[in-house]
Amino acid sequence: MKQIAIPEPAAAPEKLPTFVSVGSNPALVFGLDAATRAGRLAAKAKLDCAAAPPAGQALVLADLDFAWDPAWLASIVKRPGAVLIKGDRAVLGHVPAGMDPAPLLAAMANGSAWTGDGLERLDAATAELTNHELRKRERPFVLRLNAANPEPVERAAYDASYKGVTDALTLYLWRGLAFHLTRWAARIGMSPNQVTLIGAILCVATFFLFLQGNYWLGMVAGFGFMVLDTVDGKLARCTGQSSWWGNIFDHGIDLVHPPFWWWAWAAGLAYWDDPFEPVYQVLIVLAIVGGYVVQRVIEGIFMRKYGMHIHVWRPVDSRFRLVTARRNPNMIILLVSLVFRRPDMGLELVALWTMISLIFHAVRLAQANARFERGRKLVSWLA
Repeated sequence: MKQIAIPEPAAAPEKLPTFVSVGSNPALVFGLDAATRAGRLAAKAKLDCAAAPPAGQALVLADLDFAWDPAWLASIVKRPGAVLIKGDRAVLGHVPAGMDPAPLLAAMANGSAWTGDGLERLDAATAELTNHELRKRERPFVLRLNAANPEPVERAAYDASYKGVTDALTLYLWRGLAFHLTRWAARIGMSPNQVTLIGAILCVATFFLFLQGNYWLGMVAGFGFMVLDTVDGKLARCTGQSSWWGNIFDHGIDLVHPPFWWWAWAAGLAYWDDPFEPVYQVLIVLAIVGGYVVQRVIEGIFMRKYGMHIHVWRPVDSRFRLVTARRNPNMIILLVSLVFRRPDMGLELVALWTMISLIFHAVRLAQANARFERGRKLVSWLA
């Protein structure tokens, strides 16, 4: 079957439509019934929700027999007169103001095939969208929501919340564990900010454990924090609880804490047999922290100048993001050094890998600038 890539519209309609869920479904997805979850996702998309279609207003109708990726809702909102089809059923439809919603509403309410005219049909089986926020090109999921077995929808929603370009540990190592923790946290009613707070406590504990040379216990706390750093974001996206404060809280911790960990690790070597000389220790820490900061600056320059992350320019950039000198890959280096009882060498290797990563990103920025100066537009390979 031919795959259809749907072009992104230039802008959303001036007035956003009202969101109305159609039907009922007792299935619980991440602890939320279908109507509540759909309403939260609609509110996250800045849509007003109503129990019944208001007269004369533009509407987005959603059949609660189905669960869908929020990317579909964002796309449908920008496409007045479009309906998303799964098989022969209408899943989401944007009915413009002045158009009669009754035929689409009846088809959804009765669970019957959509055979109406007047709406652009988007086939969920063939269409693809670009998710700029999560850095991936994808075919978002649309699934029947079965009350007896909601896990396939939960897994699809969880996978859909993952960034397409991130480090290897987050993408592969604890993906399954984080899914079960996300589902458990949702079912007991934990908020993403509560998960972030627990992670923050583990993050601070890691710092003090490293500072005292208690590296193994620090590793346990650190990896616990790293897993929860995945869980809080997935919980927010899967339950529609993302917030401005939660985003600042989570990403602020992510941005600030790594240099403190590496400094604490260096200071903790005083409790081992072979600590660094003071001047050498300062140089090692400066290389790691300085390299980390400069890489972040390079990423910011690239984003500001070219409107995309440096990691999604070309496939090589996305592959390098799997192992680039960020917290998670660095922790693997340090863990291996502990196995061989050489935490000092581990920190030296982190410094070396940070410099290599810095050179790689500096070269990629220079290549991008050279390409731009030759009048060639930079486009992400995911576009």
